[in-house]
Amino acid sequence: MDETEARTAVEEAITRVVPGADLTGLEPDTPFRDALELDSLDFLSFVETLSERTGLRIDEEDYPRLTALRDATEFLVARA
Repeated sequence: MDETEARTAVEEAITRVVPGADLTGLEPDTPFRDALELDSLDFLSFVETLSERTGLRIDEEDYPRLTALRDATEFLVARA
């Protein structure tokens, strides 16, 4: 998985959890959980959706690496 595919997977997972989320103004290092007001259940849904979309197992200890667009993208590229 390259960076473009990973970024697309992250953005699609976010928009499935937060339909209509405007990601255009979201900086790569801005924690999207805060910016999009995701609660704990929303974040878990995001992780589950991302795992299903990519086929990668995402463990609880990986969650801190999934807080911003850049971090989540880099995580997927490294794990694929």
